[in-house]
Amino acid sequence: MTQKARFAALSRLPKAQDGVGAIEFAIVAPVFLLLLMGIFDIGQMAYARSILSGAVEKAARSSAMEAANTTAADQMVQDAIKPILPGATFTSTRVGYVDFSDVQRAEKFTDSNSNGTCDPGEPYVDENRSGHWEADVGVSGNGGANDVVLYTVTVTYKPVFRANILRNTTETRTMTAIGVRKNQPFATQQGYGSSAGTC
Repeated sequence: MTQKARFAALSRLPKAQDGVGAIEFAIVAPVFLLLLMGIFDIGQMAYARSILSGAVEKAARSSAMEAANTTAADQMVQDAIKPILPGATFTSTRVGYVDFSDVQRAEKFTDSNSNGTCDPGEPYVDENRSGHWEADVGVSGNGGANDVVLYTVTVTYKPVFRANILRNTTETRTMTAIGVRKNQPFATQQGYGSSAGTC
């Protein structure tokens, strides 16, 4: 090849467009697909959280009646979230309190050494009638008339779209929703116990 022919071939090279589309696609496609998976992942998570929160509020409301069926309320929450998070597992707890100000409060005790813990020998009031001091005065279950119930549902699921660029890239994820409701005044409220004990 003559020098003139080589120069002509080199001058055509910057103008050549053959295969450029394929190269650009190879560069852009992985980034675009990863971004798309991230959008789907966040969308599923946000939608599931919204549906779970609404379902827990509705279940907490229905459980505040005298003839409440807590099993049916739990099932309603599961039925609402299962289409969005297939294969999810559920755990739910209900803890009853006499008043809103008592939620997750410790039983009263005399803190002799001011360390915030009921140490052996310190006197306490057995408010929840369990026979020993507890850091949460609440009683497990749906409570009685006029009681405040803290209803907590935890859902563990495997994301359908999992983008490893997100902070939480574990195989399973967990989300929790809480509903707090005061039961209907269908009877006289029992109140707390007053017997004394020592830690």
